[in-house]
Amino acid sequence: MREIQFREAIREAMSEEMRRDDRVYLMGEEVAEYNGAYKVSQGMLQEFGPKRVIDTPISELGFAGIGVGSAMVGLRPIIEFMTFNFSLVAIDQVINNAAKMYQMSGGQYNVPIVFRGPSGSAGQLAATHSQSFENWFANTPGLKVVTPSTPADGKGLLKSAIRDPNPVLVMESEVMYGMKGPVPDHEEFLIPLDKADIKRAGKDVTIVSFGKMVHVALEACTELAKEGIDAEMIDLRCLRPIDYDTVIESVKKTNRCVVVEESWPLASMSSEIAYIIQKRAFDFMDAPVVRVTGRDTPLPYSSTLVDTFLPNAQRTIEAVKQVMYR
Repeated sequence: MREIQFREAIREAMSEEMRRDDRVYLMGEEVAEYNGAYKVSQGMLQEFGPKRVIDTPISELGFAGIGVGSAMVGLRPIIEFMTFNFSLVAIDQVINNAAKMYQMSGGQYNVPIVFRGPSGSAGQLAATHSQSFENWFANTPGLKVVTPSTPADGKGLLKSAIRDPNPVLVMESEVMYGMKGPVPDHEEFLIPLDKADIKRAGKDVTIVSFGKMVHVALEACTELAKEGIDAEMIDLRCLRPIDYDTVIESVKKTNRCVVVEESWPLASMSSEIAYIIQKRAFDFMDAPVVRVTGRDTPLPYSSTLVDTFLPNAQRTIEAVKQVMYR
């Protein structure tokens, strides 16, 4: 194990897979000469050269389409969006081409492509640069969607995504790129794309989250423990497919659940989790599922309003006390 930054873990995953398989390449805005907007691809141009680390114009629709086409003929592209807010410009390529090509071609064409980059709020970046679209993409058959919350998860999930024969979205967090954590040394460190992780075991209440909100949930768990409430924290990691079984088994044990996510409340990932819990574990529940989400408005620029918009530990604690009738 080594303590490295999240950005280094992502870089290691890409570099190791590019050394392993010469069909893998990285393409996106500023990924080469500038070493990546967040320095995730630092040094990769020097190692792999301009044919495998490719700077593009500011044209997400164009380079996403090139990626899909190259994947159809045997390459394994990694397409970096400088932010997933910009993926909206390329969403036709992701939703209508990458996700559907295998079915529409009758199984003649796989699309082994990874779309990756930061998602969600990163502070005062205002409404159009602070959105969480995980549920949009997870709603689409044909895609896989993963959201790492630690450097180790970032490396293991990305390596699995690059090797997967299907299109996978790896939705990271800009504010986590500098986060440090232990990461296994070996190059075959892979995390399955269908397995949640119990980040903290507990017996009184289940808290479900993903991405950077995992750290909000864990902070809440620490504070709740001071009051004698033992919370179990489940990191979904994978939003399509979802590891429902891990969630259900936890809820059967704790009999209560709070779901924390950054996105807007309507038709969200937390809506889906709440529905599945009531469908599969209704008789085990001692209280309705409570959701803690972003506020139902575009994210403002004001720092005080950003703090009000985003889920935090205090809102999570209040939700836990609500399901425990405290």
